[in-house]
Parts: sequence; C-alpha cells; structure tokens
Amino acid sequence: MYILRCKIYCFSRFPLPCVTSVFCLLCCRLSEQPRHHSVRCLSFPVRKRRALRSAFPVLQQHFVPIQQHVYEANLQNSNSCSKRYAELSEKVRKGGGESSIIRHTQKNRKLLVRDRLRLLLDDEDFLELSPFAGLGLPYGDIASAGCLTGVGRINGLWCVVIANDATVKGGTAYPITVKKQLRAQEVAIQNRLPCVYLVDSGGAFLPLQSEIFPDKNQGGRTFYNEAVMSAMKIPQVSVVCGSCTAGGAYIPTMAEETVMVHRIGTLFLGGPPLVKAATGEEVTPEDLGGATLHAKVSGCVDHFASEEKDAYDCTRNIISTLNFQLPEEEEEPARRRAEEEPLYSSEELLGLAPRSYNYSLDVKMIISRLTDGSRFQEFKASYGTTLVTGFAKIYGHLVGIVASNGQLLHEAALKGSHFVQLCDQRDVPLIFLQNTAPAAAPTLTTTQAETNSNCLKAQGSMMSAVACASVPKITVVIGGCHGADSYAMCGRAFDPNFLFMWPNARVSITAPDHASSLLPYDSKQVGDVNRMLTEESSAFFSSGRLWDDGIILPQHTRKVLADCLDIITQQQYQMSTEKAHSSLLRI
Repeated sequence: MYILRCKIYCFSRFPLPCVTSVFCLLCCRLSEQPRHHSVRCLSFPVRKRRALRSAFPVLQQHFVPIQQHVYEANLQNSNSCSKRYAELSEKVRKGGGESSIIRHTQKNRKLLVRDRLRLLLDDEDFLELSPFAGLGLPYGDIASAGCLTGVGRINGLWCVVIANDATVKGGTAYPITVKKQLRAQEVAIQNRLPCVYLVDSGGAFLPLQSEIFPDKNQGGRTFYNEAVMSAMKIPQVSVVCGSCTAGGAYIPTMAEETVMVHRIGTLFLGGPPLVKAATGEEVTPEDLGGATLHAKVSGCVDHFASEEKDAYDCTRNIISTLNFQLPEEEEEPARRRAEEEPLYSSEELLGLAPRSYNYSLDVKMIISRLTDGSRFQEFKASYGTTLVTGFAKIYGHLVGIVASNGQLLHEAALKGSHFVQLCDQRDVPLIFLQNTAPAAAPTLTTTQAETNSNCLKAQGSMMSAVACASVPKITVVIGGCHGADSYAMCGRAFDPNFLFMWPNARVSITAPDHASSLLPYDSKQVGDVNRMLTEESSAFFSSGRLWDDGIILPQHTRKVLADCLDIITQQQYQMSTEKAHSSLLRI
C-alpha cells in the first residue's frame, strides 16, 4: 500500500523523466524505516492539540407507538433489576456487619476503608470495580471480596487503588479476594496507571489454601505483577494501615515507596503467637513489627506516619512527585461542560434495556442516548445491518462504536472486522455494545449448512481483528452475552480494558430456555439445564464471580464511559515510559 501511494504521488507531482528516480528513492527510504507496533496505548504528543472538527449526523431516534408495549415491559424489568442492585449495594457498603465495624473503629481505632478513600482521593469521583464480587459464592458471602478496588484521582492523577477491608473476615484473603486484586493490577498495567495499596490484611484463608496459593494466577501472581509493573515504570505506593501478616507482608516491601502508620500498622511474616509457640518469648506486635521498628531499624518502610490522616497526606505528596505532565486544571471541567448532551434523556435507557432478546429495540436508540449531541457517523449503514458500526464522540473523546442489532450474520461479521481494523489503524478506541443472539442458528438443510459455514469464517475473521487490535477496548453488555458471538463482540476472554454489565444482562453459553439447541431434542436434561441457565446467567451471579468489572445502571453508562476514556488516555502524559531492565529493588 505504501509503494502504490508513492507511485501515485510521484506521477502527479513530477515530470516524467524524474519519476523513476524519485519513486525508487522514496521506496528505499520507506524500506529503511523501522515499523513500530503499538501495545495497547495511544501515541499522542503531550503538547496542546486541537481535534479535527466534526459534524456527525444527528440520530433521530424517537419512540413510536408500536414500540410502547416493549418499552414498558423493559422498564418494568429494569426497575426490578435496579431494586436488586440497590439492595446489594447497601449490603456491600456495610462490609462485615455492625459488630465488625464497631470492633474495627473503636477497639482497633482504625478508619473504615471508604473513609480512608475520602482522605486519599481528590473527590468522590471514584470508579469502583466489581463491588458485588464475592456475593453468592459456595463458601459464603464475602462482601466486595474483602477489598475495594477502583480508579480515582490523587492530585489530579488517575490511580488504581487496592484497599483491604478488615471488617470483612478480619481482612483475610479468600480466592475471590486474590482474583479481584489481580484484576485491579491488570487494569493498572493495561492503562499504565499508578497503583496505591492500602494494606490491612491477615493473610490467606488457610482452609482454602489450595485455591489461593499454588497456581499461576493465584496469590503469588500479585508479587510477580508488582515486580513487572516496577520494571514498566508504573509507580506503586503502599500504605500499611493495619496488619500485614504472612503473604500480605510482601506487598509493602515490594512497592517503590511505603508509608506506615504508628501503633495500628504491623508488618511481619508470623505474629506474636507464633513467636511464643516457637521460642516461648512474649513480644508485642509493635515491638515485633511496628512502624518505629521498620522505619528506624529494618528500613522496610520509607515514611513514618503518626496517624492515618498523616499517612494519606504523605501518600498524596508521593504521588505529586511522579513524572506526569497533566493538562491545565481548568481544561478538563471546561471540556466536559462544552460537550453537547444527548438530545434524549438517559433515563429512557431503562426502557431500552431488553428484558430478553425478543424485547430488543433498534440499538441506535441506545447509541443516541450515549453520544455527544446524539450524533453518529455510521459506517456501512446499508450492509450487514444486524451490526451497527460508526464513529461518535463521548465527552469529546472520539470513539468507534460496534453495537449488536441482531444475529451476527456473515455480512455483519465482515463489516465488523473491517471497522475494527479501521479503528486500529487510526488509533481510535473501540466501544462494544453487546446483545448477542440467544443460540446458534440450527443446521437443518444443505443451504443452511453453507450459510452457517460462511458465517463461521466471517466471525473467525472478526475475532482475529478484535483480538489483534492494539487500541483500547471497552465492552458494555446491554443484553445477552451468549455463544461465539460474544467473543467477536469483545467478551471477557478477549481482554477489553474494561467490561461492564447492565443489571438486565445475561451471560451463558446459551440463553435460558434455549438449552435444546445444545442437547438432543428428546433429552430429559433440557429442563434441568434451562433452570441452571436461568440461575447462573444473571448479571449478579456473573459479577459475584468477577466475570466483569462491575454492574452499572443504564442511565450512568455515559458517565462511566467518559471516565474510562479519561483513564485510558492519561498514559500520554507520563514523561518516562520506556521499559527498564529491572525493577526497583528495596534495601
């Protein structure tokens, strides 16, 4: 493609006698230039820049009377799901319960985890990840998986925060706790975000050690990630604001800078009971591993804080030393105020969230309630209409949108593959709005077999395009997430930067009441499988197992997408990003 363009350019700009020499010169120059491949980051200059002007067409997506009954049924289902969402939100905010909170605050004289975040972060604008993780598990309810994770601003800089909640099982780490912490570190790595650990942990839950310790993506991976992040020049700061016992003791000692709180922070592999059992000696936690010891003697911590508030002030000061060059403070609020709001109310998304696949309305109605000014530049509007693709802006961020609008047929998959590669070429982030068909099309005739084969090849092409695209990807499951179609629409296995679900969404290999598509017609298991699918496909079941980054209400989707896009693009402001040969080693 480069040679062809050079040839055309030469013939159009130079007289005939010099065409050959100029063409050869340009081709040689191009062949000498090394090719650079992007790795999940956007290559923008730091200097101030002005985006290209755009006047995308406005989507006129009003409701019509014939859609009213579908809208009302969806709205009723959304209200029911929102009620469930509110109940679970209240449950996780209570942490380990009233008695645990009293013991944590009065006896141990420690702040609650959400109060700690208020002291650490600039404001309440905190994108919490997977708040319902840990609910409904075989070994019981572990509220928020025993730790809070998310992305918030510290001195204007988006940072990942991983904070243990010691009111939940005393800060003990369960398998779901480890999984949540690893996902937070993955978000930090993908988006090159500084990471702050608020450590208050009692170590692993020993009865489930086989699910915490031995495997690749279990407990030890946390420390591996810390080393790799340091080598990638992703800053990490740790605050010891409680117990750091056993495996939890390695997190602050591997961070680049560590703050420790006097009297409430302790750091050791084995506590006083183990010392007494081994040697018969009685020792206090403060003498064995308190802040004074580690700040003055062992050197395991870098900053001594007399109380928790001082520790978070110190952490904010540490973040201010990071080598980032952010835009002027007044630019960001001004930019958001200047963007056009959608022409339609975001509250109407509650009636557009499908209660089932058969209650899906035109996905352009959803797009028109998410984009700036309800504007959307559609790509291949008349081809493969069961997939909607095109460009739009969300709070000024240019994005490519790929949205399910029916079954992912042959033409739609080819269109999706083309559009994904187009966005990858232009460094435009991708947003997937996923609502896939409940089951694969049956193969009953030779013609149908040929159609399904063509569809299979096209979907494979789209999967390859999505998997290999190096631009950031954000997925929102607005309806169903079923079968192979969900992979082509950037499901969890295809590694999106963020994946959220609406409360009405369902995730399963096939939709409830469609088990017969996978089993023999007269199978006696169909009823049992359908009941299992109904229970296990719920968005709340999914989120409890951390198959997503959280459930978001439809009316909050635009705000969440804007925050994610801000987070993703922050990496352009880091002044030093080249990978070093080794990580920072402590004393």
